[in-house]
Formats: sequence, C-alpha cells, structure tokens
Amino acid sequence: MSTVIYPSPIFGPIHSRRLGVSLGINLLPNGGKFCTFDCIYCECGFNRDHPAHLPVPTREEVRMALENKLKDMQVNGLKPDVLTFAGNGEPTSHPYFAEIIDDTLALRNKYFPNAKVSVLSNSTFIHKPAVFAALNKIDNNILKLDTVSADYIRMVNRPTGHYDVNHIIEGLKAFNGNLIIQTMFMKGSFEGKDVDNTSDTYVLPWIKTVKEIAPRQVMIYTIDRETPDHDLRKATHEELDRIVALLEKEEIYATASY
Repeated sequence: MSTVIYPSPIFGPIHSRRLGVSLGINLLPNGGKFCTFDCIYCECGFNRDHPAHLPVPTREEVRMALENKLKDMQVNGLKPDVLTFAGNGEPTSHPYFAEIIDDTLALRNKYFPNAKVSVLSNSTFIHKPAVFAALNKIDNNILKLDTVSADYIRMVNRPTGHYDVNHIIEGLKAFNGNLIIQTMFMKGSFEGKDVDNTSDTYVLPWIKTVKEIAPRQVMIYTIDRETPDHDLRKATHEELDRIVALLEKEEIYATASY
C-alpha cells in the first residue's frame, strides 16, 4: 500500500490539478496523520496506519518556515500560483488556524501578492467563529461535501466524531456564496459495499443542496493517486462531464478534474 505523508509545516511546491503551482502548508504533525475524517480514498492512508506522535507545528514555526520558503522562491524566480493549506489531515483543526491565516496573508502580500491563498477543508470546524472568519478572508475557501447521504458519509468519509450532515449544510449556507464546494466522485466497492456515487440517486439530491448553498464554484474530481483501499475506481470522464452539465443547467459554475 503506497500512501503519501507530507512534511510539516511546508511542502512543495507541487503541481495541483485544480490550483496550479501550489506551495503546501501542512498544519498537522510531521510524519503522522490527524483528521476528523478517515476517508477510504485518502492519499495519506487510513488514520490508524499513520498515527501522529509529534505535536502540531507552532504558529511561529509555520510563519518562519513559510517566510523562508517564499524568500527562496523569490530568489530562484519560482512564482507560486497558490499557497494551499492541505497535508496530513484537517488544517482547520490547528488551535491557531485563524492566526496562521493572518500571518500567511501578510507574507503573501509581502512576497507574492498575486498568489492566492487556499484552504482544503472537510468542513467539520466551520461552526467555530474564528475558523469561519478566517475562511472568509482567503481567496479560495474550498469545502468538502461528497454527498448529502448520511449513510454514504459514514461508509466513505467515516467521521471520527459526531457529524451531522444537515448541520454542515447549514454552515456552508452561512458563507453566503463565499466558498467553493469540492466533491469526490468514484466507483468500486469497500468492504463488499458499492461506493459508486455517480448515479442520480446520489447526484440529484446533492445538486439540489448545492443549489441551496449557492457556492461561487463547484470542483468535482475523482481518484488521482493510490488509495488505501484497492477496490476503488475512478469515475469516468463522461460521468464527470455529465455532472458538470447538470450543475451548469442549474446555473452553477463547475469544473471537473479527471
């Protein structure tokens, strides 16, 4: 089983299918994984296989490492398109996430003012006022909603604590359009159960909810790297294109990554 555990607090830059040249900011412990989801498709593997033994990086460690990297990129003429909070788990779980966002915006403005700041989040902490406020400050507030089916979420996203999808949906609506919805579509099976969410059974209720949330963009994608479970399969180009067309019919801007 091949999985990716990212360095902390800075990794890359890497080329992102959705974001371009992306400098990664990993607020989770170095060498381990910490997430409020345990998704069966996660490129970092299952939570149990990579327990975190080190503490999260401090706010100052993140700020110093980011500034040093941005200085180096400036000297070497490599311009990032985006500074992306991602890595080995849920970035908004960091106790100083909001303050680190402020530091990052200041450093971005100093070194690469044209770069965007993005956060890839599973939405589990958007109810926290400080997290909500911080996400409203950035360029790309990218929040996960793979489905509106509670059963599917329990089977595929596998939240590690209490998770109420209806509560999450209300939290997404509270951004008043200042968000991007990100959704994984895939096929195959997990522990003998079908995980194909490309059919109308899953897609149509999801689109109805997305329309109510009214994001400025929807990013749909499928499996790109090796997953911890090997019975999962990519959604096809045709399936993703069909979902994009259905979203566009509802006047929702959408893109697909294959």
